[in-house]
Amino acid sequence: MANPEEGERDPRVYFAAERTFLAWIRTGLGLMGVGFAVARFGLFLREMQSDQTHMPVHTTGLSVWSGVALVALGVIVNLTAVLSHISVVRQLKSGTSIPGQVSKGAVALAILLALVGIGMTLYLLFVR
Repeated sequence: MANPEEGERDPRVYFAAERTFLAWIRTGLGLMGVGFAVARFGLFLREMQSDQTHMPVHTTGLSVWSGVALVALGVIVNLTAVLSHISVVRQLKSGTSIPGQVSKGAVALAILLALVGIGMTLYLLFVR
């Protein structure tokens, strides 16, 4: 391989960092969009039930809280992406970047979303 300094000056390295940053932004926006839809879908179902029964429907509000939690998670993901991108660009400029590092943020988000998915699965199976 060529001189290591050439890697830091290679624009493809910065473009890859930029693509990663944009992927995190898309993930955050996706979480916010799904969270909004979940929160509003619960409201929609409540309105549909109250129209059919002509009585107020009692609900736990779980869809609203889970929707708000997903929107908040999306905001956290986007803010973390900004900080991470700034850090990566600084490391690339200074030459202290270590290639092949595991993305701790991606692993943490994947584990958190898997736990949320398990919780939603259990809720759908056992709560009627």
